[in-house]
Amino acid sequence: MPNFIWYILGGIVFLSLLAYFLQDRLIFKPEKLKQDFQFKYDIPFREYFFDVSPGVRINGLHFFRENPKGLILYFHGNTRSIKGWARYARDFYRYDYDVLLVDYRGFGKSTGKRSEKDMLNDMQYVYDQLKTKYSEDHLIIYGRSMGSGFASKLASDNDPRYLILDAPYFNFLKVIERFLPILPVRIVLRYHMRTDLWLPKVKCHTYIIHGTRDRLIPIKHSERLQKINSKKITLIRIKGGHHNDLPGFDEYHNFIRDILLY
Repeated sequence: MPNFIWYILGGIVFLSLLAYFLQDRLIFKPEKLKQDFQFKYDIPFREYFFDVSPGVRINGLHFFRENPKGLILYFHGNTRSIKGWARYARDFYRYDYDVLLVDYRGFGKSTGKRSEKDMLNDMQYVYDQLKTKYSEDHLIIYGRSMGSGFASKLASDNDPRYLILDAPYFNFLKVIERFLPILPVRIVLRYHMRTDLWLPKVKCHTYIIHGTRDRLIPIKHSERLQKINSKKITLIRIKGGHHNDLPGFDEYHNFIRDILLY
């Protein structure tokens, strides 16, 4: 075998090892907050800590109404913390819904070592706590970008009123393969987030919102998801929308209004 082939194979092995051991840093871009950090907002809220297991605490912000129509459980993307994502609570709060945002392990004030299995278990724990205060027909799960995988899994294992996915992926593997086409991603990747396998098990109606000009997660991901069950999955296309600007479109807010007030 020519020497240059060995160089190429060696480079692929080296990059694969780097991707395997550094993928947490490449995938997750958390903002970490001190435990005594004080949140400040101009609408009523409470801060919660969910003690999942020894050494694992999931931090959450609960924006509440006096007589809510229900609660939105919001799973955010792979960056920042609930400190910044909390601004989107207004999109639901204005329609008399409570909103709970939670941070994943290692984000904000949340603690614990990350793995896909453990993070999914954390979200189920939070959902179980919510069920003690809200009936499931008043719970709506919302997943944004990376959070769409957590939202889909949770909805597949429970009976919420609706599932709303904002710029979701068909599965996480397909996203990573676009950016690392030469690596054996199926072997290297520890986070697979199989939305395509979980969505068929979701019993409630699912609404997918996606921008037509999304280059990070192209709309074809949502189109493939919608085909899984076209009768129970509604795809809402935001014409001209990119990955991070959907709340800047009137169409986005109109659809959220129609979904929540239906």
